[in-house]
Amino acid sequence: MAHTTTVLEPQSVRTVLKPVKIAAKAPVLPSICKPAPFSDEPDAILERDRCDYNVKITVALAKSGNAPRPIRVYADGIYDLFHQGHARQLMQAKSLFQNVYLIVGVCSDELTHKKKGKTVMSDAERYEAVRHCRYVDEVVRDAPWELDDEFLSKHKIDLVAHDEEPYTTGSGVDVYAHLKERGMFVATERTEGVSTSDIVARIVKDYDMYVRRNLARGYSAKELNVSFLREKKLMIQEKVDKLKDKSKKMFETIDERKTDIICKWEEKSRDFIDAFLLLFGREGRLHHMFNESKGRLMHALSPPVSPGRATREGSTSSSSSGDYDDTSSPPPKAARYERYARRRQKLENSSRDCSDDDDN
Repeated sequence: MAHTTTVLEPQSVRTVLKPVKIAAKAPVLPSICKPAPFSDEPDAILERDRCDYNVKITVALAKSGNAPRPIRVYADGIYDLFHQGHARQLMQAKSLFQNVYLIVGVCSDELTHKKKGKTVMSDAERYEAVRHCRYVDEVVRDAPWELDDEFLSKHKIDLVAHDEEPYTTGSGVDVYAHLKERGMFVATERTEGVSTSDIVARIVKDYDMYVRRNLARGYSAKELNVSFLREKKLMIQEKVDKLKDKSKKMFETIDERKTDIICKWEEKSRDFIDAFLLLFGREGRLHHMFNESKGRLMHALSPPVSPGRATREGSTSSSSSGDYDDTSSPPPKAARYERYARRRQKLENSSRDCSDDDDN
């Protein structure tokens, strides 16, 4: 069979590089990687300058998704004790349309205390709470209570988002009425049962409990504006409540383990009864010990006949019958008994003779 050999000749290797299209890097909004900027900071100013406010965006255009630029939506509020209701409102405002740039205005302490009352958090704390919400792109500090055209133009606001209920604050006039008439208002849904007032009401309702909580965490009575006597009373009450909770948990644990405890008790009681019967029963160890002790005591009180006595009795009977065995030694006390018997017989004979003489 013929073998074929294949010879590979070196060939030039040519690398062909195909052009690769590199997509342009999408712009990253500042609220994604860091807190939202304030309106007077460079990032916010740059974004505002890039906006062509001459192009007016209506609600219809925003809903169509054909807006030529980001839609600048404004939402405002107090945002005291920032909670999930606030976050849901801002989430709704952010997701109203595509490509929304959300601006949030927060009122100052001076204006809020005048219009609505005292707040728990300061305005600086409220600003920081809002700017760290993920849906916020820009924060306006010291926002006005009512929005005028100058404010809208300054911040290039296209639409305003708020819940649809009239916001009068005692004046009888809805502060968003003129925006609703101009078609610049977009309604959001209010989260029922969640508000700052509800949170404050819960704290006031359980005031003593929260005072005890803070006292236990190291706050002084002066810091909590509590008198000395009230402080001691609340501290005692705190200890009593802790003791109650501890007892309750203990009883709950006992209830959970009740079945196991009963089973273990039955097993232990059964073992105890068996051990008791083994010791005190009719066939128990104590009964056998008592019988053995009783036998020993009876044996000690009435011992069996000694071997010497039995031998003497047997010898006496043998000698009296004449069957004396020479091979066995006589009892050592047989002669003494015989002498004693003869003396007694003599005495009886003597006394009988004396009685006969007396009769004669």
